[in-house]
Amino acid sequence: MNTPIDAAPAALPVIRLKSDRPPGHPWVWSAQVYKPEMRLPPGSVVDVMDAKDRFVGRGFWNGHARIALRMLTNNPDEAIDADWIGARIDRAVALRREWLQLDKMSDAWRVVHSEGDDLSGLIVDRYADILVIEYFAAGMWRLRETIHAALLRHFPGARLYWFAESHVQRQESFDCRSGDVPDAVEVHEHGLRFHAAPGSGHKTGFFADQRDNRHHFARLAKGRRVLDLCCNAGGFAVHAMAGGALEATGVDMDAGILDIARANAAANDVTVGFEQADIFDWLRQAAARGEQYDAVVLDPAKLTRDRSKVIDALKKYFAMNRLALDVIPPGGLLLTCSCTGLVSEADFLEMLRRVALNAGREIQVLHMAGAGADHPFRSDVQEGRYLKAVFCRVL
Repeated sequence: MNTPIDAAPAALPVIRLKSDRPPGHPWVWSAQVYKPEMRLPPGSVVDVMDAKDRFVGRGFWNGHARIALRMLTNNPDEAIDADWIGARIDRAVALRREWLQLDKMSDAWRVVHSEGDDLSGLIVDRYADILVIEYFAAGMWRLRETIHAALLRHFPGARLYWFAESHVQRQESFDCRSGDVPDAVEVHEHGLRFHAAPGSGHKTGFFADQRDNRHHFARLAKGRRVLDLCCNAGGFAVHAMAGGALEATGVDMDAGILDIARANAAANDVTVGFEQADIFDWLRQAAARGEQYDAVVLDPAKLTRDRSKVIDALKKYFAMNRLALDVIPPGGLLLTCSCTGLVSEADFLEMLRRVALNAGREIQVLHMAGAGADHPFRSDVQEGRYLKAVFCRVL
């Protein structure tokens, strides 16, 4: 059951900042606030005052988490209640359906992107008639019934599947009991068919954030030999073959996801050769055989969540991109991606500069992209801009 959050704004507990300046970010760390004398349940709604006792805003408090406050509004007349949740979700859906017209190109898109939609701690993805709801904050979990009701107003009859990763539940001190795992569903993107299976152990088997990049890569790969590294469910390879690529090979370590990739290729009547292998070993062997691919995509999974491991992640990106260059002929295409949010765009480009220098090649950046517009980020929350997709010509 939800914990009621229905107190009038004037009756809310108060958390005071140590500074007399606004935090400048919706996340406020525990070191930036004075802890209240009374214990407040994780996810409690509180008023936030600065060091001069001026109202700063209203948000979720969690004394157990590294992010002690998640700011939700700076309007003192705005209560965090069912109406507030409904209005935020209304606005998020209107962006996707009215502004972006996403229903015309896909039935797989992000409905809510956490801070990017002013709903810190909540992500919602749509896969046909399934809504996948991921909770990152105890406060959002406490409001789950209100959230589910608001979503069903926009997607009547949808099947809901909700979850929170175990490390999030530990950090935020809440116990999320996931909903029933729904049956797999077919989704559509730019006229192509793909398999999505939320809760199956392979995430969803489909990543909607690369939708625009798959489409753009397919246009550039027409008439080329394609290599899809860390291919997951084969989205780039399938798009490329449907768009007129000469041939395509996909490589991934996960045998289960490759079964889904093969099914995706078959569903779209295209031929892709999928191989289970470690990409480092595979690339070394391919280079030793003298194999060349004139359109290569490299889209590995997130490499770290730990700020202390960012340098190690960049070293791994360097190694895989350097090996990829050995199978790309002069004038070939490389789309190299990073979904590691802690790796900045500047650091990723610097890694590519060092790759080019080491290989004695020139990497000409044609286009910098990220996640689709259904993954908006606030100008003051760069963490929401996690995906980097760099389209390059290798000379």
